[in-house]
Amino acid sequence: MLADTTVDAYLERIAARRPAAADLESLRHLQARHLLSVPFENLGYHLGEEILMDERVVDKIVTQSRGGGCYEVNPALMFLLRSLGYEVSVLPGRVWIRGRLTAPLCHLALRVRADDRDWLVDVGFGRNSRYPLALDTEEEQQDPHGRFRVVRADDGGFDVGLDGTPQYRVYRVPCEIDDFGPTLWWYRTAPESPFLQNLFCSLPTENGRVTLKEDQFVRVVGTERESRRLTGEDEIREAYDKWFGIRLEHMPVKSSRATTVPMSFD
Repeated sequence: MLADTTVDAYLERIAARRPAAADLESLRHLQARHLLSVPFENLGYHLGEEILMDERVVDKIVTQSRGGGCYEVNPALMFLLRSLGYEVSVLPGRVWIRGRLTAPLCHLALRVRADDRDWLVDVGFGRNSRYPLALDTEEEQQDPHGRFRVVRADDGGFDVGLDGTPQYRVYRVPCEIDDFGPTLWWYRTAPESPFLQNLFCSLPTENGRVTLKEDQFVRVVGTERESRRLTGEDEIREAYDKWFGIRLEHMPVKSSRATTVPMSFD
């Protein structure tokens, strides 16, 4: 459990109110505030930082005002939710890429119990629902970020789809954070790792999204889309600060390997 002072600091970081009860209404509020405040980013992979999945990751998000990938932001949110009285378990997942599923444990999401139902909570995929998704229905679930469906798959998992396109598959099997260690090692070292082949930082807004991929800046507001290439380190550094609240002492240096696994957020 997080110390009460850390919980307060975490809630301040995401501009969220402290729940009066561990219910669905508060869970919806917490997930939305987390998504709108904490970037989905992989700068640490290109800054030579250690990628942490234990409670130390909370310091990265709260004190350093950073974000992270699914192995970081979802565990951090898990620690917060458990400290607020929620029942939370880890869901291992596989990602749909070009019509095929990746290996197991390539994605990490959360199952949260609230109002006597199980909910999928995920703030670490890039194109998440803003609010929790019910795991006990295959009906379409409307969300500010699109039309989501959670459909049972033949292997016992649940496919999460957005606007008719499968995004990833999760499994309700016993799992702990440490189980993801070998896959994290692969993400950190393998030439095929999308986290090494891409350099990105992305954050949804109330009515759109801002994304910075290397020096390519994209801002979506409603139906309007702005895309431009930033020039020089000073402009890129300013964009990280202005749009994501990230102040960098050193600029991330992307791997020289060619990108073969594109990642799309907008």
